Amino acid sequence: MRVIAKKTLVLFYTEHADAKSALEDWYRKVSDNDWQNFADIKKNFNSVDSVGNQRFVFNIKGNHYRIVALILFSVQIVYIRFVGTHSEYDKINDIKNI
Repeated sequence: MRVIAKKTLVLFYTEHADAKSALEDWYRKVSDNDWQNFADIKKNFNSVDSVGNQRFVFNIKGNHYRIVALILFSVQIVYIRFVGTHSEYDKINDIKNI
């Protein structure tokens, strides 16, 4: 999968240093795969949730942080739409359009 954009992760863990290894691990796992569907994602990330409109929520570092990604399986692209703390995630009103 091609992740757009790793810079989003780097900017986040620059401010939240404790998230660096978990975010780098997430990036590496995503980049090393060629998912075709939600079941494929679940093989790598058991706690991932599908929230509709091609958006998927990943728990990071024991659910301290969250990533919301738009995944286009047909072109093998993962767009990072949100990286934040669990409490910041809880404030999102319209997750399907983030």
